[in-house]
Amino acid sequence: MKILKIATLIFLLFRHSNVYSDDVLPAFSFIDTDGKMHDVSEWQGKKLVINFWATWCQPCLKEIPEFVQLQTQYTKQNVQFIGIAIDELPAVTRYKNTLAMNYPVLISNEWDGFNLAQQLGNSANTVPYTVVVNATGQIIYRHAGAVKKEDLIAVLGK
Repeated sequence: MKILKIATLIFLLFRHSNVYSDDVLPAFSFIDTDGKMHDVSEWQGKKLVINFWATWCQPCLKEIPEFVQLQTQYTKQNVQFIGIAIDELPAVTRYKNTLAMNYPVLISNEWDGFNLAQQLGNSANTVPYTVVVNATGQIIYRHAGAVKKEDLIAVLGK
């Protein structure tokens, strides 16, 4: 009976967690703002912070400057931020150039972007949506909505 209670507790804890041990980053590729195709395998072996966003999304625009700071701060720790904009190329290019984003910004049409985000656990099909993937390709964190900088720092420090 005691074992059953412990097993139930563990199940409940993991059920409400945003980390699932069997989640692996799927292969994907999108173009960047210069029209160059990028495959996620380019960043194999790095801890990835993948953020789905759009220029029409105010919470997205609010968190991007923090991502720029964190990319600079964590580059030496083998961390790579990747933005996946579910938006139109001209709008994304204008925003990227205005902010001087220091990490790759990939462009996706609505269908492909939300499909990938859904594969990564975004069942609400919302932006912003952020996942962190460890160097072996396991998804270790996911967050729908604007992510708090301190929460991301805690995950990156693991």
